[in-house]
Amino acid sequence: MKDIIIIGAGGHGAEIDEYIAYSQKQSGITKYNVIGFLDDDPGSYTSYQFSGPYMGGIRNHKIRKDCNYIIGIANLKYRKFFVDKFLSEGAKFVSFVHHNAYVSESAKLGQGVIICPNANIGPNVSIGDFSLINSRCSLGHDTKVGKFNFISPNVCFSGFTEIGDENLFGINSATIPGIKIGDKNKIAAGMVLDRNVADDSVVFYRHKERVIAIPKPK
Repeated sequence: MKDIIIIGAGGHGAEIDEYIAYSQKQSGITKYNVIGFLDDDPGSYTSYQFSGPYMGGIRNHKIRKDCNYIIGIANLKYRKFFVDKFLSEGAKFVSFVHHNAYVSESAKLGQGVIICPNANIGPNVSIGDFSLINSRCSLGHDTKVGKFNFISPNVCFSGFTEIGDENLFGINSATIPGIKIGDKNKIAAGMVLDRNVADDSVVFYRHKERVIAIPKPK
């Protein structure tokens, strides 16, 4: 069993904490022991019911070689900043796959990857370091996901999709087969990508029509 410190004590950190506890309870296998949480805002910790104590700020934390770390920060800017900082100081990160997720035996997961409940990771999928695959996501066969991506709940990548690094996919977004996405893009919630996206783009639709449902007269 590995002792774990979660970096981030906000909502995302709370979700990961509960996913670990519930997954281990379901499976009957205890791989991780969460010993505490780091956050530069102590108020974040008091907003949730965590399984371990508050251990102080992130920036002034002294790396512990007797335990491992999981990144629990959703913001991609700070997520990558703190991972790089901790790695440079000798921190060890672990990946976590929820008991209720399906991961193909042929899939390849990098360091620090998080796979949340009810996700589906298909054949020949590869997921780069420190990418998060949220609840109920589906990654079709031969999809390639780079590093430091945040994939929100219910996202669906069709087969042969290629995703670069540091992208944010909003809830319920999707790709058609064979789409290629570059780096540092923001894909708004509900978007269906039917063409390639380069780098540093924001993809959203501006809806010009309003549909009003009028009840039938009784």
